[in-house]
Amino acid sequence: MVKRRPKIVCIGGGTGTYQVLLGLKKYPVDLTAIVTMSDSGGSSGKLREELGVLPPGDIRRALLALSELPLAKKTLSSLFDYRFNNGEGLVGHSVGNLLLAALTQITGRADLAIAEAERILETTGHVLPVTLDNIHLHGILKDGTVVHGETNIDVRRIRPNVPIKEVFLNPKGEIFSKAKKAIIGADLIVLGPGDLYTSIIPNLLVEGVTKAITHSKATLVYICNLMTKHGETNSFAVSDFIREIKKYLGEASDKFKVVIVNRKIKLPMTVSAWYKKYKSTPVVFDRKNLKELKVIVSSFVKPGKLLRHDPQKTARAIMNVIK
Repeated sequence: MVKRRPKIVCIGGGTGTYQVLLGLKKYPVDLTAIVTMSDSGGSSGKLREELGVLPPGDIRRALLALSELPLAKKTLSSLFDYRFNNGEGLVGHSVGNLLLAALTQITGRADLAIAEAERILETTGHVLPVTLDNIHLHGILKDGTVVHGETNIDVRRIRPNVPIKEVFLNPKGEIFSKAKKAIIGADLIVLGPGDLYTSIIPNLLVEGVTKAITHSKATLVYICNLMTKHGETNSFAVSDFIREIKKYLGEASDKFKVVIVNRKIKLPMTVSAWYKKYKSTPVVFDRKNLKELKVIVSSFVKPGKLLRHDPQKTARAIMNVIK
């Protein structure tokens, strides 16, 4: 009998999910990325506002992570990620975002556009929007101030030292049917890493997502961030991230069994100076507050100018959970 490939669903967005997908695609798994659709800034925000398409940025990143184009076709993936830095009307846009917007208008449906992009980029695995609805993210700060729009929460200029009390979607949006099916059929669900309130939690706010997680037989794994983010997770420890995720998971919290945590980071001076400029600090690992979860601790940092999760090390830890 042929052993079935385990089904892994990664829920998130941005560079965090990108790194995880890069590592997991090397394994014999059935891989699906479900990405947030609340982005309202930059190229995605402009295309969304002007053309009425879903924000393509997180879709584009996930597609590029899963691309298995041979060396002879690597220029195509480079083209997909190319961003214009001049030109009236083009500056800030990436070719991939424009292509996804064009494919949406040609096919008439966002999911068909993504499927066509998967074919072009020869992806291993699939990318799905969490919803096909036009959703918008809003936040309420602990002093009662309301912040409208994902981009204004992502880059907080409004009272950035005041903690976020809660975030919500308006409209809430319905889970995309294919995303629902993928979650219910998953063996393992991976959340993160990524910006807590703008990349991870918005997915959980979409109507039907937490219910699908509850109905799934999957174990849920959370990959905690390496660094805090000023205006979102000021001074957060690992347990603070977990508390917030459980709050938005609701009844689906029962599926949350494992957290992957990086051990204490010693930052090179140049890297430390960069993060200090943005008031970002290493996430404190408060093990004593994590007694209800299985905790996987190791060095997951990929060396570089910015701290990222190492795709191979992170994927190895995830695969050890599913064994």
